[in-house]
Amino acid sequence: MKVFLDECVDWRLARYIDGHEVSTARQLGWMTIKNGELLALAAKEFDTFVTVDRNLSFQQNLPTFAIAVIVLRAHSNRLGDLQALVPDLLVSIPTAKPGVVTYVGA
Repeated sequence: MKVFLDECVDWRLARYIDGHEVSTARQLGWMTIKNGELLALAAKEFDTFVTVDRNLSFQQNLPTFAIAVIVLRAHSNRLGDLQALVPDLLVSIPTAKPGVVTYVGA
């Protein structure tokens, strides 16, 4: 699966998402693009959009985007906190549905 990490996710998390092709907003130069436009761009190239932005589902009409969205719920967006969610993230990536939010973490 092709996975996109939003700019609010520590880019180093990509190293731990084994078995998937992972790109980050930083790698692609998409750091300043707003959420709606970013989702539309990501949907053209990726299967899954990973973020820590809990408000994304309230701000965007996600069913209109052909990309699965996974929201990581950790104590912070620091790498150590996000790394703890990787096992559940790896389980969620293949089953996440386009246009639907899947939550990983508490």
